[in-house]
Amino acid sequence: MRRRHLAALAYEVEARGLSWRFAGPGESVLTVLVPRTSRQVMVVATPVGDGWSYLWPGGGMADVADVPLVADQLARLLG
Repeated sequence: MRRRHLAALAYEVEARGLSWRFAGPGESVLTVLVPRTSRQVMVVATPVGDGWSYLWPGGGMADVADVPLVADQLARLLG
């Protein structure tokens, strides 16, 4: 389930011109990168209550149902 949520986010960030790669044990972390600057942020997907959420540094948190919104926020963060 975790990897499926991260793969959905990878697709969305790539559509915004960002690069990505899986990292960590069992590919449990999504690293999102700006190709021209090498700026990056690491995102995890974790169970929260009866659903799942994305978490990223700086207090970022959003429900996995909000994939396009999360991709936009990451693009702004790395911009």
